[in-house]
Amino acid sequence: MDLTNVGSDLIDAAQGLQQQTVELRRAIHADPEIGNDLPRTQSKILDALDGLGLHITKGEALTSVVADLDTGKPGPTILLRGDMDALPLQEDLDVPWRSQVEQTMHACGHDAHVAMLLSSARLLAENKSELTGKIRFMFQPGEEGFHGAKFMIDEGVLDGVDRAFAIHVFTQMRSGHFFSKGGPLMASADRFEITINGSGGHASMPHGCIDPIPAAASTVLGLHAMVGRTTPASEAAVLTVSHLQAGTTNNIIPASAFMEGTIRTLNEDVRAGLHENLVTVAQGNAVAHNCSCTAEVIPGYPVTVNNDQEVQRAQSAAEQVLGEGSFHIMPEAVMGAEDWSYVLNEVPGSMAFLGVCSPDLVPHEAAPNHSNLMTIDEDAMAQGVAMYAAMAMGQ
Repeated sequence: MDLTNVGSDLIDAAQGLQQQTVELRRAIHADPEIGNDLPRTQSKILDALDGLGLHITKGEALTSVVADLDTGKPGPTILLRGDMDALPLQEDLDVPWRSQVEQTMHACGHDAHVAMLLSSARLLAENKSELTGKIRFMFQPGEEGFHGAKFMIDEGVLDGVDRAFAIHVFTQMRSGHFFSKGGPLMASADRFEITINGSGGHASMPHGCIDPIPAAASTVLGLHAMVGRTTPASEAAVLTVSHLQAGTTNNIIPASAFMEGTIRTLNEDVRAGLHENLVTVAQGNAVAHNCSCTAEVIPGYPVTVNNDQEVQRAQSAAEQVLGEGSFHIMPEAVMGAEDWSYVLNEVPGSMAFLGVCSPDLVPHEAAPNHSNLMTIDEDAMAQGVAMYAAMAMGQ
């Protein structure tokens, strides 16, 4: 099936699978799991893949599923991904399919990602005779900070892959429309921890102590000022101290103060510079207050960088299947992070956001991803299914 011939037939086929797509999404939403060990979610995926004639491989280090559709005809190997894991969050949305697991919720749309990818696998398997090459469906645990994509790469998910594509739903974008851009799409995400050590004592006699709290206050201000004074104004960079802890009561000077936070950038060189400068600022402020400190940056996900040609391919696919105006080039990147970045560091590929704002809301009024009230317009999943399939068909 040549991409130029599918047109509206592909979205019609995706809509024909809508009931199955919605049922799987709701089943996963009601039974969420966190991290790299998702046995119940894996079981639901394996059951849904049964009978499609795909070669199935289960992960060893994590409960991933890789399903290959081999057409037996020459052509590229195209990877499509759907992440599987939920967030540690109590759902407050009152729907019949709400989470039945305490403090666990699919608040980032990964339930929809799995359901859309599974329906695209069904659609493509049913049209295997009209396809060429190989299509690899990557069902990935551990996107929410657990580096699941990296583990899957270590286990060979990218072996032989020529290009890759992923969809991520976004509640504050127009439903059924796709949004992306070439180059950096999402930021790197690193965590830092700083402990400032002084000498505790009675709050009425600070001269007999080494108070770490002024050092901590100075460090917070210094870190925030450091970003603007060491990073070019043309580069996006965010450093946020989001957790600060010191002391136990009003009349005790504590022995130490602790802080942690996040660093986000869209440039790997800027990222490396901020790591180095953070340690310098923390240690310098500690010494200036007669304290000592330990400062550590815990590396997280790299910058998610889309391949320009693959974004053009995605735009062409969307417009041919969904019509002109269905794909929008974003003016700027998003400062959230994604472990899809590991895949894009290895093979040409892209990610596109799929708007899923409820049609009765203005996008900026919708509960954002990672909210306890996050919900999606399920009708938009048909566009996601069609887009996954179109990206697999486009040779």
